[in-house]
Amino acid sequence: MKDKAAIKKMIEELKTLKTDDMYLNDFFHTWKESDDEIEAVFEVAEILRAMRENNISTKVFDSGLGISVFRDNSTRTRFSFTSACNLLGLAVQDLDENKSQIAHGETVRETANMISFMADVIGIRDDMYIGKGHTYQKTVATAVQEGYDDGILEQRPTIVNLQCDIDHPTQCMADMMHIINHFGGVENLKGKKVAMTWAYSPSYGKPLSVPQGVIGLFTRFGMDVVLAHPEGYNVMPEIEEVAKENAAKCGGSYQRVNSMEEAFQDADIVYPKSWAPFAVMEERTKIVENGDQAALKDLEKKCLATNAQFKNWTCTEDLMKTTKEGKALYLHCLPADITGVSCKEGEVEASVFDRYLVPLYKQASYKPYVIAAMIFLAKFQSPSAKLEELLEQATKRVL
Repeated sequence: MKDKAAIKKMIEELKTLKTDDMYLNDFFHTWKESDDEIEAVFEVAEILRAMRENNISTKVFDSGLGISVFRDNSTRTRFSFTSACNLLGLAVQDLDENKSQIAHGETVRETANMISFMADVIGIRDDMYIGKGHTYQKTVATAVQEGYDDGILEQRPTIVNLQCDIDHPTQCMADMMHIINHFGGVENLKGKKVAMTWAYSPSYGKPLSVPQGVIGLFTRFGMDVVLAHPEGYNVMPEIEEVAKENAAKCGGSYQRVNSMEEAFQDADIVYPKSWAPFAVMEERTKIVENGDQAALKDLEKKCLATNAQFKNWTCTEDLMKTTKEGKALYLHCLPADITGVSCKEGEVEASVFDRYLVPLYKQASYKPYVIAAMIFLAKFQSPSAKLEELLEQATKRVL
């Protein structure tokens, strides 16, 4: 546990980072943020975590709402967003679209303003359909900006991407915080091999945002990132271009292979995770737009049959032995498809998953602090000054 002296040191380090552009702004994709801004999220997250460990209150809001909009099912991200808002002193209200006037034709612009009267942040998860999720988040952002400019809203709520069709920034940044802590600092990551690999799942429509988020972020740390998937399971080509540019700039490497074995060989970190091919997700989106249920069932049947050809793409004990000294760090955003536990055949053998259960919990534990840091940096023009104030006051969280 970090003591107050360590917290002071982290705050001094935060002062050296340029975060002005984060103030009163949104957080959509990691690759849209500068190196300083990414580092600032990690720094603030670590400071908030350390303060909580030292029983120091981090409530910076006396009132206000965090609005959660989940257009897909969620456990970890939903509770992480709630925890983050509570950590900063905000109450949380979930927008259930089935119980709102949206079901009666209310527009996104109208809804965005109606839910934002006392909102400081809106967290949105919309990851199911290509070309829709990020577009929806941007539409909400535009609507609340107009509401603020027109004097309808006293404050302009920050939009935080809790997962869209393109990126899952809160997940991937939590993953990276786990890696940084596991390997003892950012300075120890250069040259580490990361295997982001597709893995078999008995379902077909899992989003692309995690593998895309991983290759879009991890390549910024001088790591050797390998994306592995069967032929045809491509991610968005523009995100691969982001990964290549990051690798060239940061001294690491990026490559794509179609062998799980090649990706795992001498890897320091492995991330076996199922996703649907980009082309399939595009086709699925068009079918849903047309309301063709028969075509949707046919697509699912076809995709499950294609998936079944690659049941050997699974994280086994034998594969783990081929990693660096047989001790690679296993990552998963959860829930994993565990062979013999949650499904007959899946992404990972039960024995592998069970061995990494504690590290997986640690990986997930960083997400509330990452989300809280994103909110914090958007709300305070001088985040270091506010953190110094909290540290000096040292108000006890538990009395």
